[in-house]
Amino acid sequence: MAYKITSACVSCGSCADACPAGAISQGDDQFVIDAGACLDCGSCADTCPSGAIVPEG
Repeated sequence: MAYKITSACVSCGSCADACPAGAISQGDDQFVIDAGACLDCGSCADTCPSGAIVPEG
């Protein structure tokens, strides 16, 4: 199950730096996760200061 970034994202970029797969990039309004590249490791969720990253589903 991939992770997703909710509207609580403050676009700080800490999740992109933490992602070992490079699956996170800056979107139009906030950062986004490429579900196909996500390894489901949770590194991004652990680093998000606003708690904006949650398991999808």
